[in-house]
Amino acid sequence: MYNGWKILLGLIIFLAVATFPFYSNIGKATVKPEPKIDTPVINELKEKKCVESKEFMKAEHMQLLNDWRDSAVRDGNRIYVAQDGEKYTISLQNTCMKCHSNKKEFCDKCHNYAGAKPYCWDCHIAPKEAKK
Repeated sequence: MYNGWKILLGLIIFLAVATFPFYSNIGKATVKPEPKIDTPVINELKEKKCVESKEFMKAEHMQLLNDWRDSAVRDGNRIYVAQDGEKYTISLQNTCMKCHSNKKEFCDKCHNYAGAKPYCWDCHIAPKEAKK
């Protein structure tokens, strides 16, 4: 076979370039962020409790927000009944962001880590955060 070494060299270079993203990131994993919930409103609460459990909110908050949107906008229902029977007003800004007002430390930290690009702020006004 003529020029077999060129084909072999080309294959080696191709494999090196194709696998570069994998071996260049070995050992560079970032630590999973823990959202900060030390806002003034949360610190003043006697019972630190969200609309659902912490585990549920970590895993299902986007589905809950989508359900809230559909319920409020499409069906006109503005009351959410939690699993424990407690009722909450369906409102991203007045229910969720009332306590979780630190968007950069609470929302953005995890969304950036996960590479998620939520579209909440396409319609809602992002909360103004106090400058430190």
